[in-house]
Amino acid sequence: MITDTLTEAATPSPVLERVVHTERLTLRPASLSDTEATWGFRQLESVNEWLTGCPPDLDGYRDLFGDPERLATTVVIQLGHDPDAPVIGDFMLRREDAWAQLEMTEHAKGTQAELGWVLDPGYAGHGYATEAVRALLSHCFDDLGVRRVVANCFLANHTSWRLMERVGMRRETHAIAESLHRSGAWLDTVGYALLAGEWTP
Repeated sequence: MITDTLTEAATPSPVLERVVHTERLTLRPASLSDTEATWGFRQLESVNEWLTGCPPDLDGYRDLFGDPERLATTVVIQLGHDPDAPVIGDFMLRREDAWAQLEMTEHAKGTQAELGWVLDPGYAGHGYATEAVRALLSHCFDDLGVRRVVANCFLANHTSWRLMERVGMRRETHAIAESLHRSGAWLDTVGYALLAGEWTP
């Protein structure tokens, strides 16, 4: 009984606790069964170029994808509403504490969320990423009740920051030669944010 309680406590709950349907998509919490489907597009050079990293083989990726902390913040995107519909992307939704001075830390807990996204390039150009991000923004502000959502990417990743702007996010930072890319180059990064009061569903 004690072991079961400890195991449950050690396994974080998904940040997206329910299935969300948009006009064309299904957004749901990730499970281990999504490993191979997401590996299919994450291993592509054009995708991995902008990721923190992707292990060189499926076994290594399975270990990464199946990490309980990572799994809890991963949202799988399916095309259509059929449970067997193809997986076309996986997004990151992480709830976090905002920075606060010491005496205000309790008031800042869980007031911010961070979004990230990976879309199978075979499904690019149809507005699916925009549709999914808008659904997650609604979830952040309406269901989670956060006051601010942030996202960031390499400046050279035009597709990503243009998506941020398309959904109404505001560029707040531009760090010069701040991040070391696997190419050996120090690249600029940009950070975007949106406040609850600025969000238009």
